[in-house]
Amino acid sequence: MEVRAKKALGQHFLTDQSIARRIVETLSRTEVLDNDPCGTTIPVLEIGPGMGVLTQYLLQREDIDLKAVELDGESVDYLLTHFPGIQGRLLQADFLRLPLDRIFPGQFKIIGNFPYNISSQIFFKVIDHKDKVPEVVCMVQKEVAERIAEKPGSKTYGILSVLLQAWYDIEYCFTVGSGAFSPPPKVQSAVIRLTRNSRTSLGCDEKLFKTVVKTAFNQRRKTLRNALKPLVPDSKTLDSDLLDLRAERLGVEDYVLLTRLIVG
Repeated sequence: MEVRAKKALGQHFLTDQSIARRIVETLSRTEVLDNDPCGTTIPVLEIGPGMGVLTQYLLQREDIDLKAVELDGESVDYLLTHFPGIQGRLLQADFLRLPLDRIFPGQFKIIGNFPYNISSQIFFKVIDHKDKVPEVVCMVQKEVAERIAEKPGSKTYGILSVLLQAWYDIEYCFTVGSGAFSPPPKVQSAVIRLTRNSRTSLGCDEKLFKTVVKTAFNQRRKTLRNALKPLVPDSKTLDSDLLDLRAERLGVEDYVLLTRLIVG
């Protein structure tokens, strides 16, 4: 029994076992989560296990309390047939619509070969639940991985770069060629690791912060003085040298400062 890769679901199944083992080994073993003070097991959610290329190695790790979420019914049947250990741990659901408290009551880590067509949406959901998710190890399209890990000043630096780097330390781990998949994608892939940083608050309105970042990059050819005009009340004049720059020149702290200026 094989699972047909479905273009509508963005499926490209990893077939290289050495890469699969390496991805699972990238998930840290030592961190103790708030809800597991004894450090006996690490709650881990695998997103989109497909044909179980990562699942098989995750099930072998005694330090992991594994659960998985898979939308594709054909993949669910395959997993239950070939990996008996996943019984009772597998949810057939859309991760983007799934209440995360239904999976684990406390903190948990995330791992997966993310479908390319929804990877950004997955990251936005991670940001919304940043206090529940201390670590993410994932494979995504190479250019997405580079964008997320990029520093200010690059053309690839963008919305996800700022929003994720506000809450996570980003590590670009390694590149994966298209030959490691079936069917081979037209692009290269990469594995990255996100580790929750020590930040507990931005010190500004977080909702407005997101709006400022998105507005700035949606008009990235303009200076911030012009790009952010829709967010500034007519009665207010902002005074900052940052406004003479373009969106990709600013880091997280700069966007925090601009958010405060708009509110203050």
